[in-house]
Amino acid sequence: MRALCLITARPETAAPLAVRLRRRRKAVKYVIPVTGRADLCVFMQGSIDEINSSVIEFKRLKDVVTTETLMEVEVNLGW
Repeated sequence: MRALCLITARPETAAPLAVRLRRRRKAVKYVIPVTGRADLCVFMQGSIDEINSSVIEFKRLKDVVTTETLMEVEVNLGW
């Protein structure tokens, strides 16, 4: 399973937070600083339990203000 986690960080903490997130999580594949409503986009791959555990750990970090997780779904559109 794959997922994206959009993270909003406290002001001026996005860069150090990105470094910390890259090192810590098994499910984390990429961490990319972005513009828009989020500061970081975290690409994850693993079981739903691994992804869920990672997101719960993200929320415990003091520099994380909010998270929004987008889970991949498989849909047969008949194409």
